[in-house]
Amino acid sequence: MKKQSILCSIYLALGVSLLLGGCTKLDEEVYDQVLETSYKPTDKDIPSIIGSAYTPLRTVMIGWQGDFDLQEEPADIIVTPVRPNGWYDGGTYQRMHKHEWNAAEWQPINSWNQNYRGINTVNRILSQIDEGSIPVSTGKAELIAELKGLRAFYYSVLVDNHGNVPLAVNFKDASLPKQSARADVYKFVEKELLDNLALLSTKNDQTTYGRFNKWAAHATLARLYLNAEIYTGTPQWEKCIEQCNEIIDKGPFVLESNFKTNFLTNNHTSKELVFAVPFDEILATGNTIHMKTLATAHLNVLEMAAQPWGGNCAVPQFIDTYDPDDTRLKDTWLQGPQRNVSTGALILTYTKPVPSIDSTGFFDGFRIGKYEIKAGARNALSVDYPVFRLAGILMMKAEALLRTNKAADAAVIVTNVRKRAFPAPNAAKATVTGAQLLLGSSYKYGWQNKDGSIAEYQGGDDIPFGRMLDELGWEFAAEGQRRQQLIRFGVYHRKTWFNHRPKNDGKKRILFPIPQVEIDKNPNLVQNPDYK
Repeated sequence: MKKQSILCSIYLALGVSLLLGGCTKLDEEVYDQVLETSYKPTDKDIPSIIGSAYTPLRTVMIGWQGDFDLQEEPADIIVTPVRPNGWYDGGTYQRMHKHEWNAAEWQPINSWNQNYRGINTVNRILSQIDEGSIPVSTGKAELIAELKGLRAFYYSVLVDNHGNVPLAVNFKDASLPKQSARADVYKFVEKELLDNLALLSTKNDQTTYGRFNKWAAHATLARLYLNAEIYTGTPQWEKCIEQCNEIIDKGPFVLESNFKTNFLTNNHTSKELVFAVPFDEILATGNTIHMKTLATAHLNVLEMAAQPWGGNCAVPQFIDTYDPDDTRLKDTWLQGPQRNVSTGALILTYTKPVPSIDSTGFFDGFRIGKYEIKAGARNALSVDYPVFRLAGILMMKAEALLRTNKAADAAVIVTNVRKRAFPAPNAAKATVTGAQLLLGSSYKYGWQNKDGSIAEYQGGDDIPFGRMLDELGWEFAAEGQRRQQLIRFGVYHRKTWFNHRPKNDGKKRILFPIPQVEIDKNPNLVQNPDYK
């Protein structure tokens, strides 16, 4: 179990304190609730109190049907095919891959619920602070700013996935919330972050790790502005660059010389992570990416304490875009022979081909190996989930520069990020030019037949700035960003990949639907376009 000072105090202090309290005093009186009237918190209790506002982040980002699934399953890097051990799951993964989900699909619903769980908790704590039931004698303004920043982050996920959502900010308001237009939710997120920036902490140590500080706010704003044209119809490239520069020029972050450092079991020590969600295999579970991707037989490779479920894998067409000398290919994907860590005996071999989303073998497809899976791994990893890292900030700036006719400047940044992926003797391959970034994508878009051949070939030459899209794929594969990238580059609704074709009904499905269960409960809600 790794050490993280803020991990336990912020994300799990409430639960841990309750668990520990009854271990030695067997004669104490036990209650199943703590009434507000009998609870008198002090400043020392603040980490425990606000921890409940952060806890939903684990599920929001990479929990079951969290943002990771919503960003990757409908996109062109990862697919979850039917395996001999299952994974049909009522057809949900086929529908996600083919963009055939509806307003009752459980994946978008769960993401909606978890984001609003976080928002509701923030609203409750803010209300309690305001009325004095949570006494804060020092740092009150800073604490409120942190909570409002965190709430804005939750809404930044909702504005991307669902768009036209209710803005709930008053915990005491029992009326049914009204729906806000996507552009208005965007403005809310922007204003909340800008209004509270000055009060957010600039510290970057174990006292702020996993908490929403000034650097996390700048990063969230940069991402918001990067996608502003999608959210509002008006691009904000210069604003994106400004926010990136705040982190690049004033922040304490540096690119790690080793790409894998960002995804190791103890990655909380990485100097590249700007904002991460802490996980622990025992105290803060939920990082189960390895369980979903590894074949069941991989249990015997790593002598794991839990048997993997053997689901998702890489789309072969994406794997084919890599330069074979790019170290990120092996750093991101488990491939080829897998041997027992103790005996060296061959257990299985992962192969690149994946015949079909409807039927494939146990070991077909490369598996996500980006996040360190240590020997003896449990069903949860202690690898923290990077939401923002410096490489991402640099690449956001590079993309914004590229889109404002500064391709040469963008190329300098992209080259800098690529350097660690092409060590000697392949160092020359790290260099990319502005002219190259203006080219199309190397992705061979089209329908994949069961024998691996590509029908209905489209290619990627016609994608504006397609080489930049490729760069984003190679650097951030399996980091829950691909859907957003494909939408921004105009690929999401018009290209064919693996067993996905664009819809011929004119519905782009850029947004996920408002969950039908929410519309049934609240007559103020109107379904998103494409689902009416």
